[in-house]
Order: sequence, then structure tokens, then C-alpha cells
Amino acid sequence: MKTHIVPAILMTLATFVLLVVIYPLIVWGFAQFAPEKGRGETVSANGKVVGFARVGQKFTADNYFWSRPSAVEYNAAGSSGSNKGPSNPDYLAQVQARIDTFLVHNPTVPKSAIPSELVTASGSGLDPDLSPQGAEVQVARIAKVRNLPEDKVKELVKTHTEGPFLGLFGPSKVNILALNIALDQLK
Repeated sequence: MKTHIVPAILMTLATFVLLVVIYPLIVWGFAQFAPEKGRGETVSANGKVVGFARVGQKFTADNYFWSRPSAVEYNAAGSSGSNKGPSNPDYLAQVQARIDTFLVHNPTVPKSAIPSELVTASGSGLDPDLSPQGAEVQVARIAKVRNLPEDKVKELVKTHTEGPFLGLFGPSKVNILALNIALDQLK
């Protein structure tokens, strides 16, 4: 029995030191070379911090671009998806409710034109970006509410669209927080 207990205790202690002390120190050390020293890139508007560049926020007012839905209500302390599959009746009801809400607020948009990202939560529940199509489908509503020409709002979306990383990796995207801040600055 002693031949098994002593090695098990030593292995437990070694694993504890490795995973609770050494690994976090290594990650912390690398974070010191990152922007903001790993604390996250803050976004400011009018001299006030209004959010983080890589954490989604809830926008549901008609005069703003809506964000992607969140399975965790945009709580960055608990990043996760819903874990409900496409055949789950609760999930399907939730998606249908989001579609219905979107159509009420965007009556000129046909149901078939709604990008799935506007009615389904991301895997992390904190996605800060939409596709350009996800932003463009909301232009008519925002232009009408803000009394702006649609072309001006479309141009704003276009200027805030980031292409794929290195022109090859990933999709084009629009950061909704940055877009909404720029929208508030439009005259």
C-alpha cells in the first residue's frame, strides 16, 4: 500500500505546483508583453471607458446596431454557449422568438435575409463582432430612426468592416461597439 500512496501524493503535489503555480506564472509573464498587459483592450467614448474591444455587449435599442445574442447575458465572468442543439424545442422556441423580435423592429427585412448570427448565440456567448451582412441588414431601421440617409449608414458599416486576418484567415467582421460609437458621432 505504501508503494502506491507515496508516489500518488508526490504526483499530486507535483501536478499542483505545475498547474497552480508555474503555468499561471508563465501565462501572466506572456500577458505582460500584450497590449494593456493582458487586462483587455478598453474602448473609450467622450473620455469615458464604455467597454472592451473583444467582449460583446448588449445593444437592443432601435437606434443602434444590435449585437449577436448571448447565452450568458454578456457576463464575461461566465463565458459559455447554451449547449442546446438544433433539435431542442426550447432552443428552437428561443431562436423563433429572436426572429419574431427582429422582424417587428425591422419590418422591411424578409425572414430569409436575417443572418443566423443575429438569432443564435456564439459559442462563447461574448462575440463582439457581426458579419458585414449582419450589420447591413439593420441599416434601414437605424437610418429611419436616426433620420440619416441609408447610404451614409452603409458607408459607416463599410468603413468599420475588417477583412480576414492577413487577407486569408477567417471571415470579414464588424465590431459592433466600435460601429455604434461611430454611429453616435455621425451628424
